Amino acid sequence: MLDLYERTTLECSKLITRRYSTSFSLGIRTLHKRFHAPIYAIYGFVRYADEIVDTFHGHDKKQLLERFKEDTYRAIEEGISLNPVLHSFQWAVRQYKIERALIDAFLHSMEMDLWLTRCDRQSYETYIYGSAEVVGLMCLRVFCEGDEVLYELLKEPARRLGAAFQKINFLRDLRSDYVERGRSYFPGIDFEHFSEKEKKAIEDEIAADFQAGYEGICRLPEGARLGVYLAYVYYTKLFDKIRKLPAATIMQERVRVPNLHKFLLLAGSYLKNFFVGFPQKNMQIQRVQSS
Repeated sequence: MLDLYERTTLECSKLITRRYSTSFSLGIRTLHKRFHAPIYAIYGFVRYADEIVDTFHGHDKKQLLERFKEDTYRAIEEGISLNPVLHSFQWAVRQYKIERALIDAFLHSMEMDLWLTRCDRQSYETYIYGSAEVVGLMCLRVFCEGDEVLYELLKEPARRLGAAFQKINFLRDLRSDYVERGRSYFPGIDFEHFSEKEKKAIEDEIAADFQAGYEGICRLPEGARLGVYLAYVYYTKLFDKIRKLPAATIMQERVRVPNLHKFLLLAGSYLKNFFVGFPQKNMQIQRVQSS
């Protein structure tokens, strides 16, 4: 019966992923099936923690997040939880030996969202590490399946790729973060006077992160490469759209890739993999370059 319960909780995490993120769901579908359940479990956990700090208005967010944090650690310690999201997450943590330090860093960044309004360079880097880079490292633990040598080799590229994704999210959501939540993540940026020079500096930083992250994608285990590559392609498309727009437009509207385009990206990635094999490091594939 416990096996039935675990399968049911993992289905809950899968449902959460599909409801909240079309692009992430598409990426998971291109992973080998053995990676589906643990990656859904990780996404369900980070999604619900983010929901607490971003959308649970009218409730005591600090108290809810503290309870979520306590329940997370109790679930990991006891190996069971009546919260299906936390039960599936603790299963992934224990199965793939995801370090407590990664979970600590993630939850710390969620706590920062309760009081953070403007970042300096140190708090910006701390927040990105905890909110994005460690999520990439959790997934990398799954992909490496206990291979410590491979994990250490790919840690830095995984962090850089997660950082690139998060910085693009910041640019995409610049207006909503500031207007709706009172947050400004980029250090030294005045929302009211966001300039082309500042936008270009952020874009160059993202391009450098993308390049470092790409090098790691090519070294991932075969069952993980295509899914991560699809996420890379999706974010490069989003990044291209952002780079083509003036800073003033970024301040006024949220840039997005339509769902139809996402499905086309998925189809294109599948076809490329089927006919020519996944591009290796010495082959030409789409890369992000600083303009």
